[in-house]
Amino acid sequence: MTPTRKRRFILVGLILAAVTVATTLAVFAMQENMTYLFTPSEIIAGKAPADARFRIGGMVKEHSIERGQSLTVGFTVTDGDDDMRVEYEGILPDLFREKQSVIATGSMKDGKFIATEVLAKHDEEYIPRDVADAMKNAHRKHDVPEAADAPSP
Repeated sequence: MTPTRKRRFILVGLILAAVTVATTLAVFAMQENMTYLFTPSEIIAGKAPADARFRIGGMVKEHSIERGQSLTVGFTVTDGDDDMRVEYEGILPDLFREKQSVIATGSMKDGKFIATEVLAKHDEEYIPRDVADAMKNAHRKHDVPEAADAPSP
């Protein structure tokens, strides 16, 4: 191998190694920042990570909002099947209220979801797509398939 080819071969190898390292670092950084959305039913079923950050989505249950001292608020999020208690310390969005769609980011502690951020929907018609999809999937388990060989009336 000539010296020129050898230098090119080393240069290409170094560039490929640098790209591989950069890609690996980027993938690990993205994985740490990803927060998955779960419904209360999925959390109770154990599908949510026990000690990691994730999001809970659903509707704020009626008569469940309890305001504590200062900025502490507790409320219940429901997906129609199961409920999960959420505790949050901070200023809630202006549109936060009972029977409205909500997404909270945080983690589980002592059987409660401790939220670090709470987002509320922005009008009466809107439900975030990922919340609507998660709630639809949670309710699918209750759908009873029609019998194919049922006699017709």
